[in-house]
Amino acid sequence: MPAFSVPLSKLASMLNLETIYAPRELTEIPIYTADVNRPGIMLAGYYQYFDPSRIQICGMVEISYLQELPEQTRRAHLEKLFSLKPPAVLITRNLGAMPEIMEYAAQYEVPVLGSAESTSTLMSALINILNVELAPRVTRHGVFIEVYGEGILMLGDSGVGKSETAVELVKRGHRLVADDAVELRRTSSRTIVGTAPENIRHFIELRGIGIVNVARIYGIGAVKVSEKVDLVVELEPWDKSKNYSRTGLESDTYDILGVSIPSTVIPVMPGRNLAVIIETAAINNRQKKMGYNAAKELLARLGLEDDTGM
Repeated sequence: MPAFSVPLSKLASMLNLETIYAPRELTEIPIYTADVNRPGIMLAGYYQYFDPSRIQICGMVEISYLQELPEQTRRAHLEKLFSLKPPAVLITRNLGAMPEIMEYAAQYEVPVLGSAESTSTLMSALINILNVELAPRVTRHGVFIEVYGEGILMLGDSGVGKSETAVELVKRGHRLVADDAVELRRTSSRTIVGTAPENIRHFIELRGIGIVNVARIYGIGAVKVSEKVDLVVELEPWDKSKNYSRTGLESDTYDILGVSIPSTVIPVMPGRNLAVIIETAAINNRQKKMGYNAAKELLARLGLEDDTGM
């Protein structure tokens, strides 16, 4: 069985779906796959590669085709489709369910839901939601904050100053996504989205003070539910024997669920303003994505050659 699922009730709520028939509460019906299907070729009698775990979406084409079939043929195809027990059948454009659909839905206990949206619009929205809800995920100990539109994931040992830095960034107008536990989801081959577990969302722990609710203290504009991870910042106590990057020509990455995210190590020591440093790191990361690298420009001005291969 797949690792993650989403209840059909959540999809119905997010997509404003009407329940036409439900054999039981929608909260008890899990969806395990982000793939969806339009069963046109199945209704024509070809079922060899049919995946019964996918939600089936019937639009104008499918309903019109069924209406033109002789009753015996229509009933045979519909019974075959519902006998395979897909998790749900969605009917778009407020087309409603013909009597045979209701009959076999009840017989095989398959939920039927309706939508006023067009088929393409509903499919696009449904796939986007499923890709997020069913995405592979992992939890990391750290702090996740949006700085100038960049998702900054701060990692480091307990007590290094992650939460204190996050509070300073919030005071400077940036937005907290998660503290302590960051849930990371791979929503595509190149994208990691971070969020906070529902039960600790908007809370942050400050040693010496305790637990505070950032949304209550600094306002709802100081928090955000989710954000794409653009940069990983690893905070560590300053080690005099270690050589830290001084030019920024190096291109380090941090692997999360098979996706390489740009990363940097920032040494922590008394007197360093970590909030300002992370703001600068966020802006610098955005500039690099837009094709500008300050270190390369400096080398060009000095007439030196960049031998890093970047």
